Parts: sequence; C-alpha cells; structure tokens
Amino acid sequence: MANKHHNRKEFLERRKELRKNLTSAEAFLWKHLKAKQLEGRKFHKQHSIDWYIVDFYCPSEKLIIELDGQVHMNSAAQAYDEKRTEHIENLGLKVIRFENKMVFENLPSVLEEIKNNFTNTVF
Repeated sequence: MANKHHNRKEFLERRKELRKNLTSAEAFLWKHLKAKQLEGRKFHKQHSIDWYIVDFYCPSEKLIIELDGQVHMNSAAQAYDEKRTEHIENLGLKVIRFENKMVFENLPSVLEEIKNNFTNTVF
C-alpha cells in the first residue's frame, strides 16, 4: 500500500492530541503493545489512514486494533464504524475490534486474539 494513505500532514495535530489523551482502555492496552512487547511487533498509536485515525496500527501485519467504548454502542456509530472498517479493509488492511470492557476484564484473551491475527514471521 502506498504511504500516501498513512499519516497525512493535515491530521498531525489531531493525532498528537489523541496520543496525549488516550482513553483509559487505550492506555491500558498500549502498555502491552508498545516497544515491540507483543511477539516483537511494532505498533503505532493514533495512526491515520486516509481521513480516519485508528487506535493502533501494526505495519508489519497490516493490522489495526480498534477499541470501542460506550460512544460506539448506538446504531449511528456502528454504521459509521462499518463504513470506516470497509474503507480501511479495501486498502488491504485488517481491522479487529474489542470493547473497552473486554480489555480490562480479559486482557490475556485480547492479546491472544491479536496474536492469532499475525500472519508474518518476525525475526
């Protein structure tokens, strides 16, 4: 995928703001993703792809992790999320979603599911 889709300059300030103000669930999961802690994969937080900013992105796996809180639990938000996911997946990326509650209550299962979506070998 061409880099023209990633980290557009017009979203730089918004990405910085989001990185400084992670939700509690994002901050909790980030502790386990940062610094290549999960199977040696590098993750970026608050990464933009086209006009969307995703929670976490793993370039080597072309994998996006989205965390959903209460704001995502209505039909309008779910329709938006579906459209967003479809657009991103049409770029050749995979999106997986977790509810915030699951991150806090069952982190080992969340990390295992993320690992189950790895397809590349990292040395």
